[in-house]
Amino acid sequence: MRIGFYAALVFLVVAGIIGCRQSPTADGGAGRQLVVSWELVSNFTNVKDGFEARFTLTNNSDQTLTDANWALFFNMAPRPIITPKTPQLATVRHINGDWYTLVPNKGFSLKPGASTEISYEGTEAVTKLTDAPLGLYVVLYDKSGKEESVAEIANYTIRPFTRKEQALRGVNDLEPRYTPENTYQNNLSVSLLPTNQLQKIIPSPVKLAIGTETLALAASMPIYAEKGLEGEANFLKQKLKALTGKDLSITTGTPPATGIFLKTGSVSVNGTVNEAYRLGIDGNGISITGSDAAGVFYGIQSLLALLPTEAYLTPTADMAVRYTQIEDAPRFAFRGLHLDVSRNFQTKETILRILDLLAFYKVNQFLFYTTEDEGWRLEIDGLPELTNVGAQRQHTSGKETPVLHPAYGSGPKAYADGKYGSGYYTKADFVEILKYAKERHIKVIPELNFPGHARAAIKAMEARYQRLMKEGKEREANEYRLIDPDDKSVYLSAQGYTDNVVSVGQESTYHFYEKVVDEIAKLYKEAGVPMDVMHAGGDEVPEGAWTKSPIAAKLLRENPTIGDPKNLQAYFFQNLLKRLKKRNLEVHGWEEVALTKSAAGAYVPNPAFVGQKVVPYIWNNLFDPDLGNRLANAGYPVVLCNVSNFYFDLAYTNDPREPGLYWAGYVDTRNSWAFAPFDMFKTTYKTAMGKPLDFTGLERMKPEARKNIRGLEAQLWSETVKGRDMAEYYMLPKLMGFAESAWAPERPWETIENRQAREKAISEGWNVFANTLAQKDLPRLARINGGYAYRLPPPGALIDKGTLKANVELPGLLIRYTTDGTEPTSQSTLYKNPVPITGTVKLKSFDSAGRSSRSAVVTSTNL
Repeated sequence: MRIGFYAALVFLVVAGIIGCRQSPTADGGAGRQLVVSWELVSNFTNVKDGFEARFTLTNNSDQTLTDANWALFFNMAPRPIITPKTPQLATVRHINGDWYTLVPNKGFSLKPGASTEISYEGTEAVTKLTDAPLGLYVVLYDKSGKEESVAEIANYTIRPFTRKEQALRGVNDLEPRYTPENTYQNNLSVSLLPTNQLQKIIPSPVKLAIGTETLALAASMPIYAEKGLEGEANFLKQKLKALTGKDLSITTGTPPATGIFLKTGSVSVNGTVNEAYRLGIDGNGISITGSDAAGVFYGIQSLLALLPTEAYLTPTADMAVRYTQIEDAPRFAFRGLHLDVSRNFQTKETILRILDLLAFYKVNQFLFYTTEDEGWRLEIDGLPELTNVGAQRQHTSGKETPVLHPAYGSGPKAYADGKYGSGYYTKADFVEILKYAKERHIKVIPELNFPGHARAAIKAMEARYQRLMKEGKEREANEYRLIDPDDKSVYLSAQGYTDNVVSVGQESTYHFYEKVVDEIAKLYKEAGVPMDVMHAGGDEVPEGAWTKSPIAAKLLRENPTIGDPKNLQAYFFQNLLKRLKKRNLEVHGWEEVALTKSAAGAYVPNPAFVGQKVVPYIWNNLFDPDLGNRLANAGYPVVLCNVSNFYFDLAYTNDPREPGLYWAGYVDTRNSWAFAPFDMFKTTYKTAMGKPLDFTGLERMKPEARKNIRGLEAQLWSETVKGRDMAEYYMLPKLMGFAESAWAPERPWETIENRQAREKAISEGWNVFANTLAQKDLPRLARINGGYAYRLPPPGALIDKGTLKANVELPGLLIRYTTDGTEPTSQSTLYKNPVPITGTVKLKSFDSAGRSSRSAVVTSTNL
């Protein structure tokens, strides 16, 4: 879900930049020796929200680059390109999605050893290094215009963003610029707390009482498990062995006098039964009673969270836990994470690590986003092209070919080392993931996003169509075809695609969807996991789709009640819903599945699907702030995915070095933690550009509609997420804040009407949570599963009248600094109190596990 390209800029789409020829594979010498640098010039241009950037090209080969023998290709965060103020020697053109090309203009010549600069302009400001062009490669052409060679750019640099006009999004950006000095001022709102004031467990249990006595965990202490809890017992056994080295035995016979007891029984906490548990630690051992197996499992996770952080940092056989009594149950039944592995692929091993993380923080839903415009990631029996074509990206001669072109820096070659554009999960991989999730009481929800966001499937089925047509099998070729070949509709999707919407007027489209669902259901059955939910996507169908499709026109003539082509999305979902309900599937989807467009083009709730087991996921609380309230009030069970709080792919801050997107502003851990689900206006104050929001006249959630809030979900879209470490960095520690919002009981500040009083209560609560992260939970994650790549915030700092002052966002982190220009290490000088200093200072935050942040730099001239 994004706000991206403007549909009004369809005319910017470049068709037929180069002919439809399959590309060669040889590397050209001139291409390999082209040196490229890129610089963001400014976001303060004469164009509203515009930017200016510049390429510098140096030809280190012995071949002259002319106006016809080369083109540079790259990926760039999708932005419309506009005509530059002054003529340039070459032109940046948009091809499709985030795929662009730089092509020479007539008269271009770059001789060996020469350099040239090429400027270009666009809209939607650029403020992040992760926005810069990526995956650059050059194609050389012979005299006839045929592709001769393809070579990656080996020597490419991105110049740093150091100026205000690079760090802010133009004159309309009201967010303060990221500086160590501003960070220092922000950090003054938190303070260091003693360990006895830290939160004992994240997420907070409903009731918790800690005693003064302790229980020693002894090797002779067996784990007693009632029938049906063997899996939970073995899970606990393995975790304790990793921490203590003790191999505790498991018994299911007569309960021992002292031990760890896992049982199910009647447990209800605040009226909630499902997933509820009681945990008791006393002289007789440890007792965990759950209302069901999931409740027992979450009791185990709370036990593990109670163990000392030191035990995770330095496993020891001598471990004791304080006497404790807990009664606990989740606030929301649905607590989910959505993970996009289509834009950039993640390995099976990374998925398993994430599932462990979700389990530890009591997240019980995993929306596995394996299909998108840029990649199809799941092997499907009978449709090999879905992975042979749809799971890999590579250079191709144009967007019309049945090939996925490069995206998000994946480069010209499929499966290249260090790239994340290619890859998929085999059926066996998927079954293993399902089983692993089931053991951790996590429901994996599959998603097949139609009718938009479907380019990978479209291209794969076009490759299948061409193969079978060559074999003379016309009927089979058309069986799963997804497009109207005569469709001349012109549109531009939110991510810049011109060809990512399926035809909704032909049976083959529905047949394909049913085929995929049925094959996925077989994998669930093989894993021994019920499949009772399907996420149908349904978002971001661009304006203009189906308007010039003969098949769509025929459908509209035969069904005059549909009216406008824009209503075909609701028509498609209505038909798809009937087919999925026959398979006993509850259908989830992005908010558009429960909306229809008014005559004026505004989205309004569609009453047609209320009570039809349709669950919309609501992300849009900034551009349509009361949408979630309106759908809940209309009777829909909804999942809240608020972009201002739970979009983990949005950058933590506006520091240009901080990776991530920002089309909806910035999301840090505090945003994920400070969320009032029944009155979102209480915790959302500003637009994406930092302008105060006005909720006057907007619809509030009715008290009787609160029961319609199924739960909360966090999203990690992966446009800028390259590999496991980046995924974990984006998630952690935001996931902990989200878990608190999804599981913990209602926080007192959620119902305080006076904003000043509410903000004071929020700040006090956040201070406890921030201290807990720094002193307890984050260091522990440095060791679990070999360590997660969590983020530590850089220090805030300033030099005031020759005195260095520094602080941290998460109290309990240590600050170390250097004055000789080197990067601080764990051996560098420890900052304790303001200290006299001159010159330049580099500072980093460190936790007790030895992990550190990015460095902050201040100088004595920054007054």
